[in-house]
Amino acid sequence: MAVISADATYDVVVIGAGPVGENVADRVVKGGLTAVIVESELVGGECSYWACMPSKALLRSSAAVRAARQVEGAREAVTGTVDVARVLARRDSFTSNWQDDGQVAWLTGAGIDLVRGHGRITAPRVVTVTGEDRSITLTARHAVAVTTGSAAMLPDIPGLIEANPWASREVTSAQHIPARLAIIGGGVVATEMATAYAGLGCSVTVIARHGLLGAAEPFAGELVAAALSSAGVSIHLRSSVASVARDASSTVHLTLTDGTTVEADEVLVATGRTPRTEDLGLENVGLKPGAWLTVDDTMKVNDWLYAAGDVNGRVLLTHQGKYQARAAGDVIVARARQQSVQDEPWGTHVATADHRAVPQVVFTDPEVASVGLTAAAAEEAGIRTRVVDYDLGAVAGASLYADGYQGKARMVVDEDRQVAVGFTLVGPDVAELLHAATVAVVGEVPLSRLWHAVPSYPTVSEIWLRLLEGYGRP
Repeated sequence: MAVISADATYDVVVIGAGPVGENVADRVVKGGLTAVIVESELVGGECSYWACMPSKALLRSSAAVRAARQVEGAREAVTGTVDVARVLARRDSFTSNWQDDGQVAWLTGAGIDLVRGHGRITAPRVVTVTGEDRSITLTARHAVAVTTGSAAMLPDIPGLIEANPWASREVTSAQHIPARLAIIGGGVVATEMATAYAGLGCSVTVIARHGLLGAAEPFAGELVAAALSSAGVSIHLRSSVASVARDASSTVHLTLTDGTTVEADEVLVATGRTPRTEDLGLENVGLKPGAWLTVDDTMKVNDWLYAAGDVNGRVLLTHQGKYQARAAGDVIVARARQQSVQDEPWGTHVATADHRAVPQVVFTDPEVASVGLTAAAAEEAGIRTRVVDYDLGAVAGASLYADGYQGKARMVVDEDRQVAVGFTLVGPDVAELLHAATVAVVGEVPLSRLWHAVPSYPTVSEIWLRLLEGYGRP
């Protein structure tokens, strides 16, 4: 790996050195092609420094304390609260203190070159990179891959911009915990950060016009809302923010559409994402700046341009973006070498799982783990379904795991094919149960065969048996 400072030609030029871009470049190089990555910020991207890793680090310490307090004999050993300073220091360690030396070293080991600066597409297969004191041109023999991700979207609320709100980056990298935090939004970022900051002693208010976790099964948002309320979080549902103002003492005043007023020291906006395509030079190749890049299942925009990860708007999750990147990198190699492309569903070179088999964990308390379609989404897709629910707390392994364990599981079955097309778990530490459900959904394993996958006793995985019993023998 070399840091490039002069015009050069590569087989593939990747714009964006987050996990998605790294995976595209890695697959390309492993396939025998040359690749260079262009990055204007930190190598490693959003997930490493401002999203997945720091947010989960902020959540983990409080979750561990809560887990201990849910087991008799252990709760008596918990005599204090979390040490906020140490939580923040641990968070900083996971971001390498916002230094990317380790990530750059990984590029070196993978044989991927790096250009630091802002990349813009100036012609087909041509990327011009501008830095502090120079401009260089990179030419791609085969493909340019855009993996620039997404940014927080700020709604048009009077006074919001002037109030200097936090977005996802600020809330995960904050060096102090404010006494009061107002959160606008009810999705994953909003609920996770409400959980994290409440656990760190902050007084949290959530304003969620469309409720909590609206894309999940309804019971997920309901259980998370109940837990947040029990933790002292104030939740305003079905209401929105009419105006925001920060006064001379730095207090933020939010006026809601129902007339309620909320005061906070900081306000977090978590109302959605927008693609980072505004200044990529897309207009130079007939595409619209600021828009999501439309791709096929091989992540191809046109004959030479590819887009993977958040920037294509398919699934805004790091692991799914990396999955897309692996497919894109491999298909770029296949096309460059004029090899056959396996673009049929579930083929080597396509991201079929994006459509109906996406796994996701929301690290709230309780956690929400899901894969595939919700009952409503399956019905909307025209699938003849049957829904089976079960009280997760009634499973023997759950009652051993925590006193008073509360949760719920749902399996959505395609009645015509006798396979599960959706699975949702809500409960403490259910994240590690998700991959079994993902395998079942992706593999389209018949329920008749799942009866022979015997869960160990007494584990929470026994939920599979209880759901199958609820459904009955096919």
